[in-house]
Amino acid sequence: MCSHGPSGWKVAASPMNKHERTGGEAVVQYLDSNLRVVKPGAFVRCGVTGQPIPLDELKYWSVARQEAYASPEAVMIRITGKATPA
Repeated sequence: MCSHGPSGWKVAASPMNKHERTGGEAVVQYLDSNLRVVKPGAFVRCGVTGQPIPLDELKYWSVARQEAYASPEAVMIRITGKATPA
């Protein structure tokens, strides 16, 4: 698929990568070293904070709990049950 860029040049549209989806919340199955998108979406929510996490920025999750985390601090809160000291 191509579109016309500045000065009439054709610009190839970048193909959608496997985690890039249209808006809305995705449903994801978290695996040991990967994830599987069950329902397409642009983001998942942090299991601790509720913060939306774009799929292409998702780095932390629990296979056992099947939930995503926005940060290492969110992981520690989930593991310990309390906030980390500032």
